[in-house]
Amino acid sequence: MTIYNERYRPQFHFSARENWLNDPNGCVFHNGEYHLFFQHNPQGGQWGNITWGHAVSPDLIHWRQLPDAIRPYDDGMIFSGSAVVDSENRSGFGRGPQGPLVAAFTHAKKPFGQAIAFSNDDGRTWQLYDNGRHVVSNQGLDDGERDPKIFWHAPTQKWIMALWVQKGRVRFFNSEDLKHWEHTGDFAGNGFFECPDLFELPVDGDPKRRKWILNDAAFNYWIGSFNGKTFVAETGPLQGNFGNNFYAAQTWNNTGNRIIQIAWMNNGQYPGMPFNQQMSIPCELTLRATPAGIRLYRMPVTEIEGLYLDNYHVLNKILIPKQDLYVQPRHDLFDITAEVEMNRDAVYSIRLYDLDITCTINQIDCLGKTARFRSLNGFVKLRILIDRTSIDLFANEGEICMSSCFLPDRKNTRLQFRADIQPVHIRSLAIHRLSSAWR
Repeated sequence: MTIYNERYRPQFHFSARENWLNDPNGCVFHNGEYHLFFQHNPQGGQWGNITWGHAVSPDLIHWRQLPDAIRPYDDGMIFSGSAVVDSENRSGFGRGPQGPLVAAFTHAKKPFGQAIAFSNDDGRTWQLYDNGRHVVSNQGLDDGERDPKIFWHAPTQKWIMALWVQKGRVRFFNSEDLKHWEHTGDFAGNGFFECPDLFELPVDGDPKRRKWILNDAAFNYWIGSFNGKTFVAETGPLQGNFGNNFYAAQTWNNTGNRIIQIAWMNNGQYPGMPFNQQMSIPCELTLRATPAGIRLYRMPVTEIEGLYLDNYHVLNKILIPKQDLYVQPRHDLFDITAEVEMNRDAVYSIRLYDLDITCTINQIDCLGKTARFRSLNGFVKLRILIDRTSIDLFANEGEICMSSCFLPDRKNTRLQFRADIQPVHIRSLAIHRLSSAWR
């Protein structure tokens, strides 16, 4: 068996070379590389011995796993956190013209506390600050307080930390040097649990109209304002992903105007494999005004197009019930884009392997999950990424997202497009066959 080409190995979603993987950590862009750290058990295929694994990529698609970065110490595992580029060396950790990378993580020794580490060699080696002493001690609200998200807040010229401190509560801190932190405020969000992320986006691309988004591990998100001290919600919680396998989403720091997010596709099944679990496809986030209010949209990063091989196109085809369209691409990696016009009684289905994706004018069903959305003047736009063990589905340019894992029937890679009840008009259909990112 060739590593990275095993039967159930994802071919363009990141997975560890071997053993257990969960939450993405320390997502940061630095010196031409996207860094992805992750919860990793270097000793086995199940959760335990949690260490920060490490991989780098020039394009968010082709990943190279490096040696583990931050290892357990003092009888405490290394739980989730984040990383920044301290370009002005405000921490004093830097030793060259470029500032150091600084990571904040949860030292999981009860009661949990938050510690930091730094690197001056592009993240290849890491040194604990003050021997791993907690720079933010346990706040006394939950002995498992965890998952610090840190980032630079230019208006106040301070580093910010968002920390989950108990169910329904996120606590904010600021710092001038990443070593000394001051509590500045709390946010109480109904059901908020683990892995906070906080970032700012323009609405419809307007730089003068900007909003902040705060989300938890389940990708429930709130939209509001942040003044460098606390977050005030205007809308939420809203659901960000409707699939079976999407958890602990985090965005990369230091990516300029792009906000790029990745998540753990939790609890997928990979029988007989040397690895366990995978990440989602990285997506770029935007905010858009809709009739229902401002909403977060997600679409795969454009870098996925670097894997395109051949393609199959259909334009202006009427699908009639019982006269299905079949495509036999003799492959198992696809990027499918479809724009379909249909009336309110029509049902449009896509079948691959033994899996059905069923769509009406305002609802989509996939792998036992359902999401409702608004019609775009009588037509629906779909984007579907199919890897060996996962499907990422985006409706109406990312208004609705569904990320799920499945076990494929290797014997059947035929794609079937079907109209049920009423004819549907395929305005356009493009099927791109993808190469493996591991080759």
